[in-house]
Amino acid sequence: MEEIKEDCGVALIRLLKPLEYYQEKYGTWMYPLNKLYLMMEKQHNRGQEGAGMACVKLNTQPGNEYMFRERAEGSNAITEIFDNVHKDYANIASDDVSNVEFAKANLPFAGELYMGHLRYSTTGKSGITYVHPFLRRNNWRAKNLCFCGNFNMTNVDEIFDKLTLQGQCPRVYSDTYIMLELMGHRLDREVERNFEIAKTKGLTNTDITKFIEDNVKMSNVLKKTMTDFDGGYVVCGVTGSGEMFSMRDPWGIRPAFYYKNDEIVVLASERPVLQTTFDLDSADIKELAPGAALLVKRDGECTVEQILQPKGDSACSFERIYFSRGSDCDIYNERKKLGEQLTEPILKAVNYDTAHTVFSYIPNTAEVAYYGMLNGFKRYLNDEKIKKIESLGHAPTHEELEDILNDYVRSEKIAWKDIKLRTFITEGNSRNDLASHVYDITYDSITPNEDNLVIIDDSIVRGTTLKKSILRILDRLHPKKMVVVSSAPQIRYPDYYGIDMPRLEEFCVFRATIALLKDRGMDNVIRDTYNECKDELKKPKENMVNVVRNIYKPFTIEEINNKIVEILRPEGVTTPIEIVYQSIEGLHKAIPNHKGDWYFTGHFPTPGGTKLCNQAFVNYVESVEK
Repeated sequence: MEEIKEDCGVALIRLLKPLEYYQEKYGTWMYPLNKLYLMMEKQHNRGQEGAGMACVKLNTQPGNEYMFRERAEGSNAITEIFDNVHKDYANIASDDVSNVEFAKANLPFAGELYMGHLRYSTTGKSGITYVHPFLRRNNWRAKNLCFCGNFNMTNVDEIFDKLTLQGQCPRVYSDTYIMLELMGHRLDREVERNFEIAKTKGLTNTDITKFIEDNVKMSNVLKKTMTDFDGGYVVCGVTGSGEMFSMRDPWGIRPAFYYKNDEIVVLASERPVLQTTFDLDSADIKELAPGAALLVKRDGECTVEQILQPKGDSACSFERIYFSRGSDCDIYNERKKLGEQLTEPILKAVNYDTAHTVFSYIPNTAEVAYYGMLNGFKRYLNDEKIKKIESLGHAPTHEELEDILNDYVRSEKIAWKDIKLRTFITEGNSRNDLASHVYDITYDSITPNEDNLVIIDDSIVRGTTLKKSILRILDRLHPKKMVVVSSAPQIRYPDYYGIDMPRLEEFCVFRATIALLKDRGMDNVIRDTYNECKDELKKPKENMVNVVRNIYKPFTIEEINNKIVEILRPEGVTTPIEIVYQSIEGLHKAIPNHKGDWYFTGHFPTPGGTKLCNQAFVNYVESVEK
């Protein structure tokens, strides 16, 4: 499938014991630094445009740095930022580097709080200034804030207006900067609240500072910061005084998992990351609940507090289908189930001719769904074998049994992902020609003009790779029929919560539907939907409904599928092609605990998503009419 990007991956580590403990038990005080590296590498799938990390030292003396940050751009950013840290140690005697007391006093990134981030941009904004974590400095340790997150907010404009009305002047118009400034402002107020309490207690000078640092409540900061945000998010942060937090959106759209024992508190965007890095069972790890925050105080006290009341059960299903690591035990089984459930529609597509059908998958993310599809067909063939044996009416001979049992599911490695198109090639025709060679095939793997070829993908979004590469190259095998299977339902609507699918016209399902409307002289549906979208946009967003759904109502899924084949069929390819999509019912049966399905149904979990979808249709129509 086409590469889709998501914003982003997070990792947190909080040591609960002195560095000497880890030196003695694990042989190095760099234990948390090494673990952070592993956590970030294990989430490399979530961000390859940039990476950053931060560290806080506790109990430093004035005049010494206590907050450190490294950031880099590019697919090798993780390696670069950790290399940069170790370069700082290169000119120091090895005995000093391995000495805990020396490290605590003199070395950067020798601390107790660690935070890492991997970035994919879904906003089109790039450059080192947009790489997390973001840092807000102050001479008061408790007012220093380092912040990162996996999020996309739908109402940045509203928050920006709110800040400017208060008299603030944010330097950059982006959800991350605005959230940093808003949260920093609330952190300042929390520190000042404790300052006033300390004065009433008669405290002075450094005693006031200690009181503030011991009594800052990040839950207060989060409650006053996050209330107005609309979007999917997991936000994480550390303060200069040693507070650590991570909060999940109240709709539960973006994921977060954590683990705590007497040595560490750790959090990541995916469960297998913690399992592998810290050698844990899945039962050891907890999922952060919607609207809740994991809070670790300066003294190491760890709590989970409900910051906002849950607003819905909308955990993202597309996380499970595509983004998250398939090594998660639940995700692995869900993806297999998605493939297995497609047995019957695939059988119809090949006219139940399993003897002349070869099954394969588009590498690499569809592999698990492929195993599920094979399981479904194995069960089907076993049932057919039983029926044949039972219908004989007599004890079968050896030859009869051999003939029946020789029916099997024919599976082959048909497609190979061969190259990655290099970005330095910019000329259009050259790029298109090279894109057609991203995949290669196993030649002579099917019987030409006799075998059907069924090939499964995890999802079909834009259809670009199908048209420019996959269908054309599979046609070289000369199958009797090609059946392209999507383990996900038809993707009809944009995402506004952190996945890079923002525009309607990018989706092959949308383009096919518009083409059907025009083919059948139903342009009025487009015009009516456009006017209805404009009417909805005049309402408060809480009262809006997604009227873009109306354009799909005149057609069956099969009609849209046939049109998709028509618009994606490469020139010169005459082999019969059929597309089979997962059903919405099948999606929820396979992934029952992640009900966020707005990509497929248009039921956005937040008012901001509905508003932006209506605006997207208006933008589409107006761009076409220019």
